Amino acid sequence: MNLSDSQTAIPDPTPPPRRVSAMEAVLSHLRAAIERGEYAVGDKLPSEAELCRRLEVSRPVLREALRALQTMGLTVSRTGKGTFVVSDGAVPDPTFGDYAASDLLEVRRHIEIPVAGYAAERRTPEDLDRLGHLLERMERETDTTAWVAMDTLFHLAVAEAARNPVFRRVIEEIRDALARQSAFLTDVGGRREQSNREHRAIVEALVEQSGQDAAEAMRHHLARVESTLSTIVRPAHRAAPADGAADPEERR
Repeated sequence: MNLSDSQTAIPDPTPPPRRVSAMEAVLSHLRAAIERGEYAVGDKLPSEAELCRRLEVSRPVLREALRALQTMGLTVSRTGKGTFVVSDGAVPDPTFGDYAASDLLEVRRHIEIPVAGYAAERRTPEDLDRLGHLLERMERETDTTAWVAMDTLFHLAVAEAARNPVFRRVIEEIRDALARQSAFLTDVGGRREQSNREHRAIVEALVEQSGQDAAEAMRHHLARVESTLSTIVRPAHRAAPADGAADPEERR
């Protein structure tokens, strides 16, 4: 396209659609089958070997999808017996470890938003170095397990920068649940890149020592967490492709 000297190309504000992973495709396929009644409440899902064969995916991919189904409250795994359907619709308030998602979000809104504000006012150069290095590692990391571990460390580091040990103790208490929720949202909701951008906005506010901007950045971060979670647990309206897999190169 030719533009005159006075014209400026306007970038497309709409980001390209996120590529669906093999695990997400398998999850969508199984979830839709349950919601359509192909697997009724009380039914046992086919064995892992059979599902891998049908869906043409590896066992690790399938197991991630099965864990997500269980987190959604659709299935339960019984040792030595298999996976059974316990609901035909995802629970609106999934549980992560010992805590329900709604309880986690309520506490985080009341704790982490003001904590971010305090951290902006009280942070030290050492705090900024720690958060900056952690953020850089997270932005380079591609392994979900490693990224999730750093995600929880990030929120602990912000709490430490607030210079109140009670705040850190609260985050420590819910750390396992935060990690489980983070892994779920990353695997199913593709939150990693978006979360990295939100974390960077928090750090930038801390650098500027703006308590208001830091609190607002954390508020936005938690709102996006809640929005993604709500989107995931909504009823599925359509199934994935018949084979339930993503692009062939992503299946293994």
